[in-house]
Amino acid sequence: MTDSVKQEKEIFGHPVGLFVLFFTELWERFSYYGMRALLVLYVATSATAVDPGLGWSNGDAIWLYGWYTMLVYVASIPGGYLADKFLGQKKTVMLGGFLLCAGHLVLAIPTTWAFFTGLLLIILGVGGLKPNISTMVGGLYKEGDIRRDSGFTIFYIGINIGAFLSSIVVGLVAYKYGWHYGFGLAGIGMLIGQAVFIGGQKHLKHVGNYIGAADSGVDKAVMDNPLTKIEKDRIIVLLISFLIVVVFWGAFEQAGGLMNLYTDAKVDRNIGLSWLEEIPAAVFQSLNAGYIIIFGTVIGGFWLWWKKQGRESSSLFKMAVGTIIMGLGYVFMMFASKEASAVEFGKAAMYWVFLAYLFHTIGELCTSPVSLSFITKLAPVKYASIMMGIYFAATGFGNKLAGSIGEAAQLESYSGKMIANKEQIYNFTKKDTIEVKTLVNGEKVIKDVYDYPINEDKNFSVKAKVFLEGDNVVFNEYENGTNVNNLFDLLKVDTEDKKPEEIKKAQEKKKEELESLKTYLKENNVTKDAPHHVKLTFEKDADKAQIIENKGDGKDYGVSFVIEEAQSQQEYKIFTFLVIFTVAFGLLLILFLKKLKKLTHGAEDNEGVDFGENAGFELADPEINE
Repeated sequence: MTDSVKQEKEIFGHPVGLFVLFFTELWERFSYYGMRALLVLYVATSATAVDPGLGWSNGDAIWLYGWYTMLVYVASIPGGYLADKFLGQKKTVMLGGFLLCAGHLVLAIPTTWAFFTGLLLIILGVGGLKPNISTMVGGLYKEGDIRRDSGFTIFYIGINIGAFLSSIVVGLVAYKYGWHYGFGLAGIGMLIGQAVFIGGQKHLKHVGNYIGAADSGVDKAVMDNPLTKIEKDRIIVLLISFLIVVVFWGAFEQAGGLMNLYTDAKVDRNIGLSWLEEIPAAVFQSLNAGYIIIFGTVIGGFWLWWKKQGRESSSLFKMAVGTIIMGLGYVFMMFASKEASAVEFGKAAMYWVFLAYLFHTIGELCTSPVSLSFITKLAPVKYASIMMGIYFAATGFGNKLAGSIGEAAQLESYSGKMIANKEQIYNFTKKDTIEVKTLVNGEKVIKDVYDYPINEDKNFSVKAKVFLEGDNVVFNEYENGTNVNNLFDLLKVDTEDKKPEEIKKAQEKKKEELESLKTYLKENNVTKDAPHHVKLTFEKDADKAQIIENKGDGKDYGVSFVIEEAQSQQEYKIFTFLVIFTVAFGLLLILFLKKLKKLTHGAEDNEGVDFGENAGFELADPEINE
């Protein structure tokens, strides 16, 4: 332990360096969560919408979300390795910050190549920054310092101040001005975070340095010696704890995917303000962060009080309890699903989402900051950042699991081709104010046009009842009962630039889809007197919409839909699964708690003891309890 740690200035009882890292991470998370709040919504928004997205299906959007958020955290393994073996944590954080600045700002460019390039740069940047800045927080405290957990809680509150502000501000900016303005604002947040980290280097001189350097403060023998039996056991329990991390985040991270899409489509967000008719779905991502700001110190204080009462308060116990509480939050989404499906095209009240995120947050506060601190207590010094990297990789695998679960909640759409002309479509749509891009004096400008969406190549939807009549699938307009089967053909396929065998294969697939639809309607006794419901979404081919000569011709439109009742039932099943899975896993962990605690060899038994000059470096001391 170097003297610099002992003499470090303090603010509110914690090292000044904690608050440098606090504000750095605050702005880094502002950029990350601001972008994350928009990601799935942007990808799933029609390419011919008023503010166009990529036009992917909901399932594909969640698939991308799962892979992206997994890779963001899996990149922490090479990021930790780079820090431990070559650069040190501090320099790796600096490198990661520059990559993040570049990635978020590239996302502001409204092109497809920029979108995917930006995602790649963010993956690399988070991989360098995330594991190492968290390990640096642990390095600010001596071995056995009881302030370590509360220090991580404060750091965690910084993360969530950034997430809270970004979900609201970035969400509103994207809602009002467009997706890429939102992405650009997230990039500005990252620039501020990088500036804070650079400016606060004088308070971080004694932490995050390359552990192979002569002045690192680490005994070279510690780096060269093989792992002891105690260190090996502690690594084993850390790896087991990472399984908890996968399960927890697999359920929790529905927030950016399934919960985000569900809030957008099936939650009544209307507030009736003149300047804001409804709350953008992305803004609801701020609830989790807002709750953490409110309850972060309360939950931390509760566990400190609980420990002083002599009750079970090990990190593993807290993580198990947190997983159970978080899972119970989905009970409220089960209620929301029941309420929304009680009426045709119904929507759930907002308070269900508020309650769900409240329980998710309490569970997170019991689990996530504790798991970060747990790693700094048990990980051998020479594997410090690598173990933190594996933790974030486990978080990434949890995110991928979340994506897979979210995908399972999205039924595959039935699809066909529109065969009606514009005049027929006018009978089922209405004029609206549409924002369009046009050329004025050779320059592209945006202006408002009051017209039918089909005249501006924009997508539109028609609500309908669907039922089986004999062997025919019938679609009647929802409000007046007018038959709309003449608007589209479920068996028609694109033949342009396709080989005969490709056309034949596509036609066979269409026939299979239609038979699947008929089978569903038969099995569920869907008749004219007891119909199911669909929202027929008509969308022009994105490539054809780019050709100016085709504008407003009313051609090249496809149609897609899911059965509302079937989709609601599937979502309810997924919410129910999440409750059962997380609660059962948490209870199983508590059942084996005593055996798992033995593998820690008392790593948490010495909290509150001042080891003074005998304190270890910044992570687990192999000599303690040996």
